[in-house]
Amino acid sequence: MNAASGMDGSGRHYDEIAVGESFRRSLTVTDAHLVLGAGLIGDFNPHHVDGAYAAQARFGTRILHGVMTSAMMGGAVGMIFHGTAIALLEHATRFTAPVRPGDTVTTTWTVVAKDDKPSHGGGIVTLRAVATNQRGETVAEGSAKMLAHATAGWLGAKNG
Repeated sequence: MNAASGMDGSGRHYDEIAVGESFRRSLTVTDAHLVLGAGLIGDFNPHHVDGAYAAQARFGTRILHGVMTSAMMGGAVGMIFHGTAIALLEHATRFTAPVRPGDTVTTTWTVVAKDDKPSHGGGIVTLRAVATNQRGETVAEGSAKMLAHATAGWLGAKNG
C-alpha cells in the first residue's frame, strides 16, 4: 500500500507501543478553526462566531467548540497509528478551560494499558491525554482506546 492511501503502515504497530510511553502534538487555533468548526458541526452559537457577543459573555472572547478541541486531541492518536489503526473504539473528553483563537494546544497522550487481540491481528491500546495551552493551563483531559494492527512477526509468535 502507499502513503496516499493512508494505509502504508507508517504509524506505530500494537507490539511497538509500550505501556508508559507518551507522545504529543501541538496545534495553534486560528479563526478558521472556529468558522470551519461551526460549519462542520452546525453549531453557530455566538460564543464561537460572534466577537461582539462573546466579548460580553463569560469568557470575554470567542472560544473553540468543545467537540473541535476533542477532535484536535484525537488527531494525534490518528497520526501515531497512521495506517496501522483498525478502529478507534472509544474517545472521551472533559473540558477544563476555554480554547481561544491564538492558543497553541499541546496534547500529550500516554499509553496506560494494552490488551492483546490476536484474533483481530493486533490489540487494544488504552490511552489517557492532557491538553494544555501555551500558558501551561490544562484545557482538556481525555481517554481513548485504539484497536491497532501488530507486526507480522508478533502475529506469527502469537499464532505459531
